[in-house]
Amino acid sequence: MTEQNTITIVTDSDLLEHDTGGGDHPEVPQRLVVINEHLQSSRLFPFLSFTQPYPATRDQLTVFHTEDWLFRFEEAVLSGKTFIDHTDNQIGYESFRLAMLSAGTGITGIDLLEQQKSDTVFCLTRPPGHHAEPNMPYGFCFFNNAVIAARHWQKRGRQRVCIFDFDAHHGNGIQTAFEKDPDTLYISIHEHPSFSYPGTGWAEEHGLDAGAGTILNLPLNPGAGDQQVLELLDGPVQKLLDEFKPQAIIVAAGFDAHLRDDMSGLNYSTELYNQLAVKIKSWERAFCPGALLSLLEGGYDLDSLAESVEAYLSGLLQ
Repeated sequence: MTEQNTITIVTDSDLLEHDTGGGDHPEVPQRLVVINEHLQSSRLFPFLSFTQPYPATRDQLTVFHTEDWLFRFEEAVLSGKTFIDHTDNQIGYESFRLAMLSAGTGITGIDLLEQQKSDTVFCLTRPPGHHAEPNMPYGFCFFNNAVIAARHWQKRGRQRVCIFDFDAHHGNGIQTAFEKDPDTLYISIHEHPSFSYPGTGWAEEHGLDAGAGTILNLPLNPGAGDQQVLELLDGPVQKLLDEFKPQAIIVAAGFDAHLRDDMSGLNYSTELYNQLAVKIKSWERAFCPGALLSLLEGGYDLDSLAESVEAYLSGLLQ
């Protein structure tokens, strides 16, 4: 860790107002609170700066999402509904506005990076995004933050974008967005779809048409841990990155594969998230210096979530 390395945390206290109904719902505001409190008391704090995002515009959202979905989401919120399509997708009166703000965290971070106002960006945000489909919510996700960020980066001139997703669950919405796109690379390490939500992300899926070869799904059986992940990073992941040579890297950073998080059957240690970050940072240095953005996705055991985010950020600073 050196003096010149810093990380910008893009976040906003308004994001705590996205109401998921309390009770047993795992995607709670406290997720951001515990991370923020943990970081403020950690040795990393002097190397962090904090900035507020601006919300995504409707034009920025419709690079992936349909106008019909935006209207349906907004109408559901204004009419006082408490969920959309499934009880997983809990909403409150502010949820449409806050989902736009969450989608804006990645856009804000990319603009900071392109203006060379930050070395590395981590978006401490909710609701998460990687399950969201063009016209429907999925798995606590309403707008696909990673897809919207990638399209924004491409408009800013970095055409070859890699999205690396280490959440325990496959990012079905990201794959939908990019499976026919030769200029994007989607790599996902997740629990096998036979055992895990949302039941997508099979190893046989490599992309379609012009996008053939730009999807790499690496499903793991329940019980898999650090060693299996590290072998994938040094093997098929590194090989594909060497071939693709990304101009920017977006990380869908989910921490629900931790051995203490019961949202999956994977058994990652806290230390693995540090090792993941060190590897990701090495990719950025090799392929696209100054073009690394991370977005918070899953992670629902509060203690391990806070510890794992600290470990991840520490790895980015090495």
